[in-house]
Amino acid sequence: MQRFAANDQTANIVIHTENLTRRFGDFVAVDHLNLDVAAGQVLGFLGPNGSGKTTTIRMLLGLLHPSEGRAEVLGLDVAAQPDAVRARTGYMSQKFALYGELTVFENLAFYAGVYGVNEAARLHGMLESLGLVEVRNQRVHSLSTGWRQRLALATALIHKPGLLFLDEPTSGVDPVARRSFWDLIYELAAQGVTIMVSTHYMDEAEYCTHVGVMRAGRLLALDEPDRLKRALPGQVWEVHAAPMLDALDWLEAQPFVLRAALAGDHLRVVIPTDAPSDSIRRALLDRSIQVQTLTPGAATMEDVFMTLATATDAA
Repeated sequence: MQRFAANDQTANIVIHTENLTRRFGDFVAVDHLNLDVAAGQVLGFLGPNGSGKTTTIRMLLGLLHPSEGRAEVLGLDVAAQPDAVRARTGYMSQKFALYGELTVFENLAFYAGVYGVNEAARLHGMLESLGLVEVRNQRVHSLSTGWRQRLALATALIHKPGLLFLDEPTSGVDPVARRSFWDLIYELAAQGVTIMVSTHYMDEAEYCTHVGVMRAGRLLALDEPDRLKRALPGQVWEVHAAPMLDALDWLEAQPFVLRAALAGDHLRVVIPTDAPSDSIRRALLDRSIQVQTLTPGAATMEDVFMTLATATDAA
């Protein structure tokens, strides 16, 4: 089984798994995950809903027992020392675990108490660092999703964990709030916090130092975003053709096309790097489809994910 490492082998390993597997009846949610993550990384777990991202995080936190395999977090055996793992890590779940009738400050004080943090200066410092001072006395149920997101992050950070798990933290928030949240993640990483963040937004993967591509419970690849894009087994072409939908249907049926998809007013087509550069034009002309422009394009994380997923499904 292939082992994936988001680090060089001399770095301090903070997450280590060996054939980590979780089954729910006959359904395999996470399938023999082998992963090493180094301190200081921002690891993006990229994949659609149901790909095993949340299940993996919950096993790493000791909230779910693996059906097979093992995991170590911060040098602790997750199965044997789950309480110690959770005491030294921060966790922001998909659904904000906040109390709507309490104020922002009261929520933060409650979670601080759970971790044994009682210094008022720590609470006020956290409110200030996450820009929550102006809403500190507002009840949580009256806040927008973006503000609740910041508060949920504050509750996960109040005990100063060295490792932070964020499970689809920007799901359901507007683009401005998403960008602001990622600015906060960068600030935390600059302070030395290791972060594992799951997402199904392809563009968010570009913000991470490393990206793991999940599909049907399996980790298909893990590397720096630029290296994953350079390793794409094909060349991207931007195709303007008319009629466009006919062109898409015809190209999808071609055996040499790795991927074809709509991209606004044109098509993005991925073909093998050794395929003739005019193969797309010839295929469309054979169908009497007019090619207006055909230019090379730059690979994106969506191209990487869809190409890997398509190859895996075919296999």
